[in-house]
Amino acid sequence: MVNVVALQQPLLHFLMKMAGVKKHLVEIIPGTVMNFWVPSETLKISKHVENVPSCETNMNITKPNKPVIVLIHGFAAEGIVTWQFQIGSLTKHYSVYVPDLIFFGDSFSDSSERSPAFQAECLRNGLKILGVEKCTVVGFSYGGMVAFKMAEMYPDLVENMVVSGSILAMSDSISDATLQSLGFSSSSELLLPTSVDGLKALFSVASYTKFWFPHRVYKDYLEVMFNNRKERAELLQGLIVSNKNTTIVPIFEQKRIHLLWGDDDQIFKFELAKNMKEQLGQMATYQSIEKAGHLVHLERPCAYNKCLKQFLDSLQENQA
Repeated sequence: MVNVVALQQPLLHFLMKMAGVKKHLVEIIPGTVMNFWVPSETLKISKHVENVPSCETNMNITKPNKPVIVLIHGFAAEGIVTWQFQIGSLTKHYSVYVPDLIFFGDSFSDSSERSPAFQAECLRNGLKILGVEKCTVVGFSYGGMVAFKMAEMYPDLVENMVVSGSILAMSDSISDATLQSLGFSSSSELLLPTSVDGLKALFSVASYTKFWFPHRVYKDYLEVMFNNRKERAELLQGLIVSNKNTTIVPIFEQKRIHLLWGDDDQIFKFELAKNMKEQLGQMATYQSIEKAGHLVHLERPCAYNKCLKQFLDSLQENQA
């Protein structure tokens, strides 16, 4: 039987093309490849190799000509699925880059590294290959933790940040408290469901709106979006750090960090955003969107896009 979720992917790819972004594979190091959706105008097919697929290395890469926004996805879906409602709204005024983190989408590695720092390193090196010198990073959930690590490690690259439904680092105490409050025994049980009931439970705690889909859609989503299970379980293990290592807040050199939250986020409650703002100091601001949970960018995309663009536009006004 045809997988209905897989059938939708060509349509989503077409919509991305219409929005002005194109798929491109970047070899970070031998054995590690990261997929990016990049501004179409930055990729030009080299002469004499027109018959080679456009996602391969036959492309001449040019630097982006607009302010760069990098959208980093969470744990339950790849880049363009996560940000499908944001990409088109941003591409008119910004050069939008949407990576698939390692072991998501078409990104892979033969490295044994599983830490957010490794994801951040791969992402930074890929952006460098693509000609990106400065950017504002937008990170959601797991992608937010990668974004924080990237901002800490590469302040010359990351000028500003927007983070939704995430924290600076996943300490063992926060992990245990979060799982206990949600009724799950492990991060893998929550984020790597193996059954339709498990996927329904994930969506139930992640959203304010109670979505209903046919049983078959859940089943097909499991087959398409939850590959590389062994490696992703290791990513979750690599995410947890000891409380002893999270007592000191990293020094961030970014100009501004905006925490944009669903007011009813049950995974990372809005109180965490308020606490982070106090830890981060004057560079940080926070904002919540009513009637939205952890999946705020999917549940209320118009409200989310409005808040996001207001923040991004304010960055440009300050530079004028």
